Amino acid sequence: MLARTVAAVLILTGAIHLAPVTGLFGADRLKGLYGVDVSGAAELELLLRHRAVLFGLLGACLVASAFRPELHGPALIVALVSVGSFLWLAAPVDALAPALRRVQLIDYGVLLALLVAGAMHAWRLWLH
Repeated sequence: MLARTVAAVLILTGAIHLAPVTGLFGADRLKGLYGVDVSGAAELELLLRHRAVLFGLLGACLVASAFRPELHGPALIVALVSVGSFLWLAAPVDALAPALRRVQLIDYGVLLALLVAGAMHAWRLWLH
């Protein structure tokens, strides 16, 4: 039961990390994702599209790790760093675009789920 719950959290977190992959399709999609207009800013668009690739890789790895209990610990750490770093970086920003504020709120929920899953994973290891 504990491993299945951890796996479910990893799948959910992976799916959330896969969502930005649609940013690969250009400036219009990036604006829809983040509420930031990057048209006319080729360098920024390039960086955000590359970010979409990296998030796709991370999301795929998190989903795959859900099916390998021996990878749950490292995957939880990576997911916590990803979510936590965004929340930490976004915290001092007063005027986030509404789309980024939505990402922030989702990440708070994901952070809570990851912390619970991390505790469950640690408990499962301690029992064995």
